[in-house]
Amino acid sequence: MQRSQPQVTTSSDSHPYEPEWVSWPNERLLSLPMCQLGVTLGGAFLSEQITQLYAELEARQLMFRPHFWLSNEWFTPDGVPGIAVPFYLAHPRLAKLEMEQMLEVEGGTPEWCMRILRHEAGHAIENAYRLRRLRSRQQVFGRSSIPYPKYYSPRPYSRSFVRHLDVWYAQSHPDEDFAETFAVWLTPDSTWADRYKGWPVLKKLQYVNGLMAGLAEVPPKVMSNEEIDPLPHLKKTLREHYEQKRKHYGIERRSFYDPDLKQLFSDAPAHADKMSAATFLNRFR
Repeated sequence: MQRSQPQVTTSSDSHPYEPEWVSWPNERLLSLPMCQLGVTLGGAFLSEQITQLYAELEARQLMFRPHFWLSNEWFTPDGVPGIAVPFYLAHPRLAKLEMEQMLEVEGGTPEWCMRILRHEAGHAIENAYRLRRLRSRQQVFGRSSIPYPKYYSPRPYSRSFVRHLDVWYAQSHPDEDFAETFAVWLTPDSTWADRYKGWPVLKKLQYVNGLMAGLAEVPPKVMSNEEIDPLPHLKKTLREHYEQKRKHYGIERRSFYDPDLKQLFSDAPAHADKMSAATFLNRFR
């Protein structure tokens, strides 16, 4: 997934009913059990992105519409034709807390959110039509039964995979390869045929294009509205959640040097003429 620090656009949402915890300091908010947050998918930010995804699926004449629910993170469970969305996107106060705890808000801008939604929709549509069982799908992308690696070593310049989410995510597993390829295919005005012309990955995109054409106006085989780990069932406190999440991603407390590094490698327009972090590392590694 992407690892930049986006502007948290969820702050523009209008919330007629503001939860009591909106004005709480972080320490008090972190003691609140997640199941007591009381947020929904109805905020302007998420509802607009979901509506956009549905419009993109309709434009492709696909009858499939994933269902959504709030949970602790982005994920699409195996066999479920729906998508879990992280709770912090449901309210700007929670997005602010996420930024302070994790140094980023994954999916916190409309563009970033849509990239993730298209990717997760790739997983969900495979579940809805049981596409992983197709021999042709296995031949093009590989078997889903291959275990997910704990770590993977991507080839940044490989032309056998699309480039959609960060860290060359398509290379991590056959299921992610399919989801990333689907996301590129679904993106409006992506001109994938021109962008990937002459690349081996073009065959994957053409396969997805043909596969989806065959599913046009076809009802999904799996119609379940199952929700895995929905927010109202999560008993842990926000503090426990973030302690576990930071440990999982290896994120410690803010470094003493963070302010200096942010100034040195600022992405603000006023500092556009300064050396980028990537250039610095390449020059002095």
